[in-house]
Amino acid sequence: MRRRRRDWCAVWIVCCLAAAACSRTPQEPPPSAPPPASAARQTEPLRPKIVVLGDSLSAGLGLPPQQAYPALLQQKLDAEGRPWEVVNAGVSGDTSAAGLQRVDWALDEPGVRILILELGANDGLRGLPVDEMKKNLAAIVERAQAKHLLVLLTGMEAPPNFGPEYVVSFRQVYADLAKRYKLPFLPFLLDKVAGVAALNQADGIHPNAEGARIVADNVWTLLKPMVDTASVS
Repeated sequence: MRRRRRDWCAVWIVCCLAAAACSRTPQEPPPSAPPPASAARQTEPLRPKIVVLGDSLSAGLGLPPQQAYPALLQQKLDAEGRPWEVVNAGVSGDTSAAGLQRVDWALDEPGVRILILELGANDGLRGLPVDEMKKNLAAIVERAQAKHLLVLLTGMEAPPNFGPEYVVSFRQVYADLAKRYKLPFLPFLLDKVAGVAALNQADGIHPNAEGARIVADNVWTLLKPMVDTASVS
C-alpha cells in the first residue's frame, strides 16, 4: 500500500496543474419537483436505491456514462438479480463543502437505503483545510445516518506538494470518521489504479474504462455485504 501511495503521490505532482480542469462549474439548481412519471413507471415497484455522492471520479469524467464505476456497480447488481438501483450523484469539481450543500437533495429520493460517500479529492488538490473537510464529511454522514441509511466511506490521498503533515492529516480524516461512525471503509478508492498509466486517462488522474472496472471491484467488495444487510432489514 505504501508503494501505491508513493506512486499516487508522484502522479499528483505531475497532475496538480490539471486541478483547474476539474474545477466546479456552475450547477443548475435542482428542480422543485421531479417531472411526472409515466403511467407505466408508476406501476413499477419501488426499488431500493444506492446513492453515490462524489466528484468527477464518480461522475466518470472522460468516460461514457455506462463506463463510470457507479454504472458498473449497477451491472453487478443486475447480474445477481438484485432489484436495486444505483443513482450517480457525482459532480465534477465538487469539494466536501459542495457535497454537503446538496446532500439533502441527493438523498431526498424515495427508497434510498445506502450512501456511498466519495468526496475529498478536490479538497486535497486545492490544499483546503483538513479540519473543514472533516467537518463537512462528518455532517454528510450524520445526515445520512439520521435517515437510517447505511454509509460506505471511500478514502482518498492528498498530493505531496502541501507537505507531509498535510498528507498524513488528510489520510487520517477518513480513518477517524470510519471509526467514529462505525462505517464500512475503503481506505483508497483508486487502489491498484492510481499511478498505473495503462489504467488512467491522459490526465493521469481519472481512471479509463479498465481502471473504472477495478474501482468498481474495489467498491463492490464492501458494498455487496451492505446490500445483503439492507435487503434483510
